[in-house]
Amino acid sequence: MKILLLGEYSNLHNSLKKGLCELGHEVTLISTGDGFKGYSSDILYKKKPISTRYKPLKKLFKLIFKYPFSFYVRSFQFEKILPQLKGYDVIQLINEHAIGGVPYIERKQLSKLKKQNKNMILLCCGDDYNTIHFQLNTTKLKYSVLTPYLSNKRLKPKYEYSLKYITKPFIKLSKHIENISLGVIASDIDYHLPLQNNSKYLGLIPNPVVLNKLKPTKKQETNTRILLGINTSSYIKKGIDYFEKALTEIEKRYPKVIIKKTKNLPFSEYIEELNKTDILLDQVFGYDQGYNALEAMALGKVVFTGAEREFLEHYNLNEDEVAINALPDVEYLVSKLSMLIEDPERIQKIGKNAKAFVIKHHDATRVAKMYVDVWENAIEQQS
Repeated sequence: MKILLLGEYSNLHNSLKKGLCELGHEVTLISTGDGFKGYSSDILYKKKPISTRYKPLKKLFKLIFKYPFSFYVRSFQFEKILPQLKGYDVIQLINEHAIGGVPYIERKQLSKLKKQNKNMILLCCGDDYNTIHFQLNTTKLKYSVLTPYLSNKRLKPKYEYSLKYITKPFIKLSKHIENISLGVIASDIDYHLPLQNNSKYLGLIPNPVVLNKLKPTKKQETNTRILLGINTSSYIKKGIDYFEKALTEIEKRYPKVIIKKTKNLPFSEYIEELNKTDILLDQVFGYDQGYNALEAMALGKVVFTGAEREFLEHYNLNEDEVAINALPDVEYLVSKLSMLIEDPERIQKIGKNAKAFVIKHHDATRVAKMYVDVWENAIEQQS
């Protein structure tokens, strides 16, 4: 098959591409590199950073033209690329704002892209209309990334990216993609739950992880090492403040424990830090694992992340078997960290289980085959 992967999010499409290429498919990845993370892309389009001294002008631009300057830049850049994107059997969008442009322009560009090719699939692996609408209105979740906002509406500016998906222009974009695509795939339990009653839902396919590029290195220290890798743009959404408060207590109790905090590291540098650690503090407000967690688990690390009952039942696992379910409770986090620090053998056991779990369920080539099967089935159902 000739496949176009449009957009990038936490290395998902890069990993999927490697798996698809292993299976013999021809794959083109086009993206902005996912911000500061700097992921590779066959066709890379991104604007140069604007100096902070122009920040007032950026605000004025958005006030006048309704959307950030960056949206218009991406729309213009993609328009120049669009004519060459022809002849693909399958196009997969990383999410509902895969181009990252102005919504009404993006609708037109996606229509043209669909016309120039054959089949379009939507991937749900982050914020979109269905996910945000569900999280705002459901009573079925204990918590979500919107929990801090729902508890304190003054945090609304911090949720501008998420809440844009329930504005009229983005709802129109969502409905348009639903109309022109064959269906939508969820990448984990957090996105599977909102799609249960969606008639175009094609099912859950686990995140693909390229295992042979992840080579653990031997630690130099004998003391337990904890890593908190912070992405400042998602600090509140991931509940990082709970981890920071827990670490303050851990520092008092266990002065020999080595604690490392990083901010907005490019992927290659982040992996270097990950290699040195025993325990990764990933996120609090999740039901399943995202990429940071999976990359760590593949290296045999113990990860505090989403591992809720729904996740355990889906994969037939026990509590604390492959990861520690992080909760918005500082005392609980301190207790779980203390348990591990005082029992290094448990760190080894959970890390070993974590690595085996990722190999079994997230190997990129195996997962790529699942994608191909779902795509082919959706195409067959349409014809």
